[in-house]
Amino acid sequence: MKVIHLISGGDSGGAKTHVHSLLQNLSQTIDVTMVCFMDGPFAQEARELGIHTVIFSGRNLLSTYRKLRQFILDGGYQIIHCHGARGNMMGALLRRSTGLPVVSTVHSDYRLDYLGRPAARLVYGTTNTVALRLLDYRIGVSDAMTDLLISRGFDPDRLFTIYNGLDFSPRHPAMDRQAYLRSVGLEADDSCVIAGIAARLNPVKDVATLIRGFAKAYEHCPNLRLLIAGDGEERTMLEGLARELGVERQVCFAGWISDTDSFYNAIDINTLTSLSETFPYALTEGARAGLPTVASRVGGVPYLIEDGVTGLLFEAGDPDGLARQLTALAQDATLRAHLGRRLYQKAKEDFSLESTLQRQLHIYETILRRHSRKGGQRDGVLVCGAYGRGNAGDDAILEAIVAELRELDPDLPIWVLSRNPDSTRLTYRVNSIYTFNFPRFLRRMTKTRLYINGGGSLMQDVTSHRSLWFYLFTISAGKILGNRVLMYGCGIGPIHSESNRRRAAKVLQKRVDAITLRDTHSREELKRMGVDHPEIILSADPTVILPAAAPQVVDGILEREGLDPNGSYIGFTLRPWPGFKEKAEIFAAAADYAYRKYGLTPVFLPIERRLDLGAIRQATASMTAPFHIIENTGSSAHTIGLFARMKVVVSMRLHALVFSASQGVPLVGVVYDQKISSFLSYIGQDLYTDLGELTLERLTAHIDTACARIDDHAFLTEGVDRLRQVEHRNSATARRLLGLPAPEEEGERP
Repeated sequence: MKVIHLISGGDSGGAKTHVHSLLQNLSQTIDVTMVCFMDGPFAQEARELGIHTVIFSGRNLLSTYRKLRQFILDGGYQIIHCHGARGNMMGALLRRSTGLPVVSTVHSDYRLDYLGRPAARLVYGTTNTVALRLLDYRIGVSDAMTDLLISRGFDPDRLFTIYNGLDFSPRHPAMDRQAYLRSVGLEADDSCVIAGIAARLNPVKDVATLIRGFAKAYEHCPNLRLLIAGDGEERTMLEGLARELGVERQVCFAGWISDTDSFYNAIDINTLTSLSETFPYALTEGARAGLPTVASRVGGVPYLIEDGVTGLLFEAGDPDGLARQLTALAQDATLRAHLGRRLYQKAKEDFSLESTLQRQLHIYETILRRHSRKGGQRDGVLVCGAYGRGNAGDDAILEAIVAELRELDPDLPIWVLSRNPDSTRLTYRVNSIYTFNFPRFLRRMTKTRLYINGGGSLMQDVTSHRSLWFYLFTISAGKILGNRVLMYGCGIGPIHSESNRRRAAKVLQKRVDAITLRDTHSREELKRMGVDHPEIILSADPTVILPAAAPQVVDGILEREGLDPNGSYIGFTLRPWPGFKEKAEIFAAAADYAYRKYGLTPVFLPIERRLDLGAIRQATASMTAPFHIIENTGSSAHTIGLFARMKVVVSMRLHALVFSASQGVPLVGVVYDQKISSFLSYIGQDLYTDLGELTLERLTAHIDTACARIDDHAFLTEGVDRLRQVEHRNSATARRLLGLPAPEEEGERP
């Protein structure tokens, strides 16, 4: 592989570090040339690192363009990789004339690059903004940067993310802790807990908030100390602030430091108080040292620091919030150890030099593969479902479908109809259209190959007649506009209205190529409706393929909620439904019963937060036992991980049952819709009762039986193992309809 990098040659800071480190390591694997448009320290340092560097200087843009174009063609390069405004501008000019794919790494917000320099902003800023739009692909240097580009309308299919890698090989500090602290003048014995920051002392780093927060925390933790490494225009002001707050002896200003290994070895808590960041090296440096971290919730920080799991976050500029987090860490050595260990594991896995190198090579391979893909033909998939409404079950369905489609073809363009297209684009990195933007999604249907009616209970008229009519319309439109049509891992019914049943049967019979079903009841319902023309395949709900978060991550979530990761819990998922209010006290009494008899603390977990929390609060209002409500269960992986920690789950929501079953948790279903009983019967579970017939005696009896099954691993996993074995039929059907070949190494499973 031959890649040419274009960069101005006057870069500094994070961009310089990223480019030099990346190209030095890439040069050991592929053929890399760096072109600079000026000579100087940047190019000289690159040569010293062994990077093949060529200078194309001169003010005549046209002449430089011609020479560079010939150089690229003669050199047999396959990819042009740009950095910065001048590189992007030249890449935009070379894109068509060379026929090569052009990618740019976006190191910073291009709208802010020339603040305070109006002339440069007008010329270079505008040129860069236009050039970025003309290139084929863009790489953000953090997920936050990629999200920013998506929010500005860049195509998610043509965006990648890469992080500044860090060398995680073992470091050996030059001085031990006490020797280093003495060398910088900080008075601290072995009982002291030392918070530290390495940063420029300028306004954007907001070290003033750190000192104010530290002073408040020191009132509760007199063994707390603060070590500030760095210098800048605010140092005098910050030293005065420490004196004013009465902590000048507890705060040490070390000035610029070169021995960062000794610095991070000497502190117990790493801090970051910036008002704005993309993805600071100070975080990964602290992570490499295994330090618990307190950071402001800005930019790319939350992608590494998940509050309560891999560190603690506070709102930028809030000294009270910072003080609470510092106090919590200063008073709890176990919490410091847990957070530091989890942060180290995550950073080493995702942000090491090796992972950055492998990620960049993967990006190049993807670009070359997509560049060779035939253009001018129908391509891609449009997925329609109940997405973007805040329902964890529906969102999990979309996550599973997207994951399976990308496994079939990692370059397949995916479009999703969503009630919240901005959120869907950011969360799943797919193109998204507002559900009711009819002109736009109909135009898209003329370009895609496959329309997917995506999972869940879309073919029903219990919640709404209009939603059924809408989905039938999109199915018909998809087929008429030239797509194959697949209903993916779905449930059918109930459809009560006879006119709706006739309308649905007519559309499914005439417009659908294949239907994969998640339960046997749906198959029987199709038979009763007279639908037999599409290929009908019994499969499973797509979400059974989704994994739980890693155990240490779930431990952190539970700790954040104030729950013991090794505790014994019974999970409840409730939802509002006609008749629920009259039964709310039964759920409360059953939760109390489980606590008294089995020592299981009731934990309430919503699936559709906006609706379910109201039902949960109705039930908990009459409880006497201690309980906990996890108001936001987070991502699908986090939600599944939380259900995995329950000893028993009682649920009215289908996907709470699916998530729990996938983790081998005993289940009790309360049926408000036939899909609940259909799923439980399908996996061989027998503990369920209709909401209208629910009594305390029946529910507690089910809980007794479920508790007796806690250790019956064979019974609890048999049904779900069968589901996982047949779930592949969803994606196998999509593969056939897309005309993709079966995997050579596996072939088609029976």
